[in-house]
This record gives sequence, C-alpha cells and structure tokens, in this order.
Amino acid sequence: MFSPVTIIAIASRAPKTSEPVRLLATSELPLFRDHLMRLDGESRRNRFNGAVSDDWVLAYAARSVHDGTVILAYFEDGVVRGAAELHQADLTNAEPEVAFSVEACMRRKGVGSLLFTQLIAKARSMGYKRLRVTTGAQNDAMRALAGKFGAKLSFRHGESTGLIDLGAKPARTARKVASEPEDGAQDVAKAIATHSRAAWRAWFDAAGTGKH
Repeated sequence: MFSPVTIIAIASRAPKTSEPVRLLATSELPLFRDHLMRLDGESRRNRFNGAVSDDWVLAYAARSVHDGTVILAYFEDGVVRGAAELHQADLTNAEPEVAFSVEACMRRKGVGSLLFTQLIAKARSMGYKRLRVTTGAQNDAMRALAGKFGAKLSFRHGESTGLIDLGAKPARTARKVASEPEDGAQDVAKAIATHSRAAWRAWFDAAGTGKH
C-alpha cells in the first residue's frame, strides 16, 4: 500500500533544527538506530515488550527502513532522543500500530505527549481512522499516555493492547498538556503547545469545522 523507505545517504548526525519533532529523512535513519541503541535496559524492555539483544535491535532498525514505517523523531542538539513509529497496516493487523521510545535523559519532560500528538496528526493525514497500541504489562508510562489519548487497553498474554479512535477528541487538550511541564521542561512544553495547535487545526480542517 505504501512505498518502502530506502536509504540514499548515510549521516551520523542530523543538522540542528528549530523543529523539535519532524519526520526522519531517509538519510537520517542511522540516527534512529543509534537512538534505539542508547535506550537503557528498562526502556529497551518497555519499547520491545521484553528483553532483546543488541543484534536484534540493529536488525529491527534496518528492517524499519524497508517496510514503510513512518518515523517521527524528537531532536535535541541534532541528536534523536525520542521517536514515534507508525507501522503500516498489513494482512495480520487491520490497523496500523504505533510505538514510542524516549531516552532516559528526556523523561518527564512532555516528549512522549508531543510525539503522540504529532503521530496522530500524521496518521490522520494518511487517512487512517484507528491506531493500534501494544505495550508490555510493566510499561505504566506508556499505558497512561495511551489512555490520555483515548486508547482503551485490555490485558492479554502478558501485553496490553488497545485502539485509538482518530475521530474522537483526545481526553486532554494540548493546552492542558502544555500547562503541566515536569522537571522544569518549559521549552518542551512550549513546543508541545505550538505543535499541538497545528495538530488540532489539521483535525478541525479534516472534520470540515475549521474557521476560514
């Protein structure tokens, strides 16, 4: 349904950008790989719903380059510190599946909310109606974040799974998310407010209720 991504160049660092979250260019896929490799043990287990080896992570990053995965990255000083992935629907899963990873140095700063908001806007622009979320039983932060965006999770076989209805209004507005920065993360909170306004504008335009 979607053309696979192909690496056309190799880059070790992304250029500095005023946009904290944006789509990764094909030349920046190595930055995604490096981000995943920097995840600490707990973050890696949470991201992949269990313990996986370095070789497995490297193979996963390479596979993501070729299967049409959409990757939104959070940049800090030109380095990817968080990522949101949109894995396309296939014969096994009727809905696309989303996944998130944030490095320990960026936790409790609103990065997850910012990535989630932008990924939902991207999924809507691609015409998707629902998104699937799967997370491990111990990943309380991810379950809370998914719930905030309307996912109704159920527990089965050691995992929590659920769907996000993209036609429904999020449980918390961007303004409220931005008004509750944690650990002095004022800059990230401002970024959330700016990008979330754009996401809401896209939502209203798609629904035909935007002001002109």
